[in-house]
Amino acid sequence: MNNFLKNIFSNSNAKDNITEFAHGYHIDASIITRKKMEEIIKKREKVSGAEFDKGYNLIKKYPRSVSILGSARFGEENPYYKKAQSLSRRIVRELKYAVVTGGGPGIMEAANKGAYEAGGTSLGFVIKLPKEQSVNKYLTDYVEFEYFFSRKTLLFFAAESYVYFPGGFGTLDELFEIITLIQTKKISRTPVILVGKEFWTPFLEIFKQKLAIENDTIDIKDTEIYKIVDSEDEIIEIIRKAPYREE
Repeated sequence: MNNFLKNIFSNSNAKDNITEFAHGYHIDASIITRKKMEEIIKKREKVSGAEFDKGYNLIKKYPRSVSILGSARFGEENPYYKKAQSLSRRIVRELKYAVVTGGGPGIMEAANKGAYEAGGTSLGFVIKLPKEQSVNKYLTDYVEFEYFFSRKTLLFFAAESYVYFPGGFGTLDELFEIITLIQTKKISRTPVILVGKEFWTPFLEIFKQKLAIENDTIDIKDTEIYKIVDSEDEIIEIIRKAPYREE
């Protein structure tokens, strides 16, 4: 066993590993007993139930909303940051919709900032992480989540449209989640807008060629669930015409 593995499984790390597991950060099978697992499951049920209640009680106050997602790493000088800020400002001023994000930095901050500065509703569903994620200062209200699955559910709950800016694994995970929910008809058809033609086009070409055409793992119609749109005017019109989701 090399030093890296010894460090992971050493008794000196057991307490920290249990703490991280109990808070939902990762699973370390080397230190978990059946009894401990049962305790953690009961705790998770209690915590996740409370998170759903808090998140639902927040979002139900704002029946019309747009979820905006993207990288947490973009700074204020990044063109996508500026575009997210501008678009969010217009969503508030022209459509009077609430803007919902993950409440963190980058694109989330930009979207919240635009909504906040326009005098609108700027909401955040913030995830607690081992290395603390900062909550941006442009939120009119927010809820903190310990678990990703409850946070994602609320981010997707009853939004009229979903706008995705370029991002990393987290953004891609959130994109695939909403595409799958629409594909499998777990939620009704809702606009999924991808901002950034240069970023998204290579991904979508792979989806179409490798998944739909070469391997038939998705239907060609599934590629119509999402759409690349860089024009703010067009995005505003798509959101404006999106059906109001009452379910």
